[in-house]
This record gives sequence, C-alpha cells and structure tokens, in this order.
Amino acid sequence: MPGSAIPAPALAIVSPPAEAPAAQVLSLAQDGRGVARSGGKVVFVEGALPGEVVEFRRFRRKPNFDLANLTRVLRESSARVVPRCPHYERCGGCSLQHLEPRAQVAVKQRALEDNLARIGKVQPETLLSPIHGPYWGYRQRARLSVRHVGQKGGTLVGFRERRAHRIVDMDSCEVLPPRISALIGPLRELISGLALASRIPQIEVAVSDEADVLTLRILDPLPDTDMVQLRAFSTRYGVDIHLQPGGPDSTHPLDAVASRPLFYRLPEFDLTLHFGPSDFTQVNFAVNRVLVRRAIALLELRDGLRAADLFCGLGNFTLPIARRGALVVGVDGSVELLTRADENARSNGLAHRAQFIAANLFEAPPTLLARLGRLDRMLIDPPRDGAHALVQALDRDGPERIVYVSCSPATLARDAGVLVHDKGYRLCAAGIVNMFPHTAHVESIALFTRHK
Repeated sequence: MPGSAIPAPALAIVSPPAEAPAAQVLSLAQDGRGVARSGGKVVFVEGALPGEVVEFRRFRRKPNFDLANLTRVLRESSARVVPRCPHYERCGGCSLQHLEPRAQVAVKQRALEDNLARIGKVQPETLLSPIHGPYWGYRQRARLSVRHVGQKGGTLVGFRERRAHRIVDMDSCEVLPPRISALIGPLRELISGLALASRIPQIEVAVSDEADVLTLRILDPLPDTDMVQLRAFSTRYGVDIHLQPGGPDSTHPLDAVASRPLFYRLPEFDLTLHFGPSDFTQVNFAVNRVLVRRAIALLELRDGLRAADLFCGLGNFTLPIARRGALVVGVDGSVELLTRADENARSNGLAHRAQFIAANLFEAPPTLLARLGRLDRMLIDPPRDGAHALVQALDRDGPERIVYVSCSPATLARDAGVLVHDKGYRLCAAGIVNMFPHTAHVESIALFTRHK
C-alpha cells in the first residue's frame, strides 16, 4: 500500500544520505528495473514500477546513470502485487513478481514495439496477441547452484542472489513444477551427507512428459558410498539421476538400465520429440506448444513447398513444418542436436520430408544459402546474438515468408531493419511470447513477407 516500506534486496549499499531522494518512475528497463530521473541523471531503481513515486537509495554510481534500491513507495501502481515467493527479495531467478502477471505481458509487448521502432526503424502492420500460459510451476529446465558450507554443517541448493555469487538459502521455488520445488530440501540433505559434497557445484533439472532428471555436475569421481545414497534418493523420490564429470557430452545416467527417456509432445502435430538431459529445449512446454502452432500458421505451408529451419536444434519447428507437407532442411551448428533431430524425424515417420545440415550460421551464410537453393519459406530461431549475417546474405528474391522467433527484442529489431530496409520485406506482424513469466526476458515472434 502507499507509504509502505519495501524490503530491499540484500546488496552492498553505499551509506545513505540523511534523506532518501524521491522520484517518479517513468518506465521499466529491459532488466525489469524502474527508470527514473533524479539530479539530472537516470536512476535504475530495483523493484519500482512505472507511474509510482518512490524513495530509493543509490548503491552504485556511474558517469551516466545510477543504480538504486527501492526503500519506500509513496504512490503505488495499481499493478503492484505481493510477490508469491518468500525468497523473491533476494533470489535472482525472478525480477517481476511484484508486477501483476497480465501487466508483465503488456510491459514486454511495449518493450518489443519500442525496440523495433528505435533500433530497426520499423513498425509491424499487425500486433499479434501475446502468447502466454501458466504463470507458476512452468519452468521445466533449470540450473540450480550448489554450495557445501562445511563450517556451518550444511549445503545450499538454489538460485544465486541478485547481482551476487551467493546462493539463496531457499527451500522452495514457485516457478519450478511443485514436485521439483519440493525436492530442494531433500537435495540439501542428500548432498550434505555425501563424501563428495564440496565437489558438486550445480544440478541441472530436466522435466519431461514422463520423467524427471537431475544431472549432478561432479568434479571428482564419486565413491561407492555416495553412489548408494544417490540410488536410494532416486528410488525414494522417483527421479532419474545423471552424472556429468566433464563437458555436456560426458553426461550419463547413474543407472543406465532404469533410466527413462526424456521427451515432450506436440499433440497438434502428432509428434514426440526426444531430447537428452543437456540438450537445449524451451523451458516452458505449454507455451512452446502454442508458439509452434502460431509459427506454423504464419508460414502458411502446403504440400510441395521447400522450407528451411535455421538454428533448428532438435527439430522443434522442423518436424511440424514437415508434418504440414513441406520439404524442409534443418540447419544448426551442433552436430549432437542434429543427430537428435534426425532420430526424431525417423521415429515420427518424417525422414522422407526432413533432412539436416551442420553449418555455422554466423559465418559464411552466402555459401549455405547457395547450397540450400530456392526456398519458399524460412523459419529463423537464433540465440540472443540474432541472425545478422544470415539476413544480410539473403537476396531480394528470398523466401516469400520468413518467421523469426527471437529471444532478444534488440537483435530482432536490428535484423528486422535489414529485412525491411535492405531486402524488400514487409514486417507484417509481431508479438511477444511470455516464455519466462516473472522475469524481464522477452521472447517474440515476427512475420516478414516479401514484396511481390
């Protein structure tokens, strides 16, 4: 409520002045902080919302801006809510739990529009309705940090604090599936009792449709006594445990015989996609199903069309494209993921419509495009760096329709500028995908069509 004190995140703070300054919050930055002006400088205020008048305390001063913690809300936004998670004020896993979930979606949509206009100098002809799904318990991939505190006789398992390397002393997580959240306490007890407790720095969580996998990163070989305890934990809690002694390709199940396969389904396309515990997949399966449906609809596929899925991974978009009748080539830089994609194509009866090529999409895209030949449709789903070299290499007679799925509105906007201003495309539609509720992360999708 107005005038109420807001607990500040546990951070190193400079000595406060006699009176905390107050300012009106103008907007949200892309990391979720409130943007205000005070003393002629921009101030990024942790936990402040647009429209609010707040008091704050600076903890870092830069030449062009300051960073601050919120100390008091003098005039409160109607979209402010009480964070659901008891660890929210310290945990770095979420940054927007104090903002009503539907308002989070609106803020992300504005962020996408602002980036397109400011960076790409483009505006979509149509704004797509936002894609969103469950706000809680949605995260089916996560990396939990582990620290054994020997002198205190215990182990911490969880996410790191905001802007700090310390691990939050947590016993639950509201964005993890409830059954995984409930394992945080038992995992602390398990690792505390292991002889190798100090040599386990992280746990990767992978939740699939019918199996849950915990992958322990281990820096030394496990003694037999630890193996016995891990097997007992696996049996008691119904989770499969994998070990990773080196890089991702060193991951292997603790019990190869009892280990269950990881997969997710795309029911609308009658597809089952298998993946490994260290493979990249979307963290939110429910939202991913809607995203794939929209991408395929925007491509307007039909039998006989030739399509390319660039940065295809294990075939999340490639196989739905093939299921709709197109001949599709999936391209990615990871041979391991392409092997998985090819296996998925075969197991789903689509090997005759989908083929896969290994290529570095950040280097020599003209050579790749020449190799692919004429394309009617293209889907691009790059990492945060975007696909700048790729869109620059496109000819003005490129694919008639391009669907671009992005995890960075800034690089999408940059690439959209190239497609519209240099390559003769129209930005027909764009909208956000709320893949990561309660975080400032903005996923989006855009449709480009070529002028005829």
